[in-house]
Amino acid sequence: MTDASYLPSPTRWVREQVERIEAHGDASAVTLAGRPIVLLLMRGARTGALRKVPLMRIEHEGVYAVVGSLGGSPKDPLWVGNLRANPDLEVQDGTVTAPFRARELQGAERHLWWERACEAFPDYPAYAAKTERVFPIFVLEPR
Repeated sequence: MTDASYLPSPTRWVREQVERIEAHGDASAVTLAGRPIVLLLMRGARTGALRKVPLMRIEHEGVYAVVGSLGGSPKDPLWVGNLRANPDLEVQDGTVTAPFRARELQGAERHLWWERACEAFPDYPAYAAKTERVFPIFVLEPR
């Protein structure tokens, strides 16, 4: 994905995290609550512009997952709509960037990845307790 049409996040802390990652060339330059993150590069659902989103690093055997928690907000984060509309994306983990395809999870597979997500970021259950919304979980599989 090229940066020609990159549209920075309207959220200041997201922009600052992306800037730090880009300055270092390494997603490890940023953590959330002291835990590692990955940088997702995706196309916006409405604009088609390149969006960059730092999210918790949830990885198992080369496959990643992302959780649309938004800290327990009653609504999904905007990036969820982006992945639903445009599931092909790139993931930067450390200094390595590779192509992936997102797939939204349901049922037992979702439950398995929810457990992995809670191991990677123990705040997720507290976030879930704040809302009746079921957090969307996407698995990101190599293309």
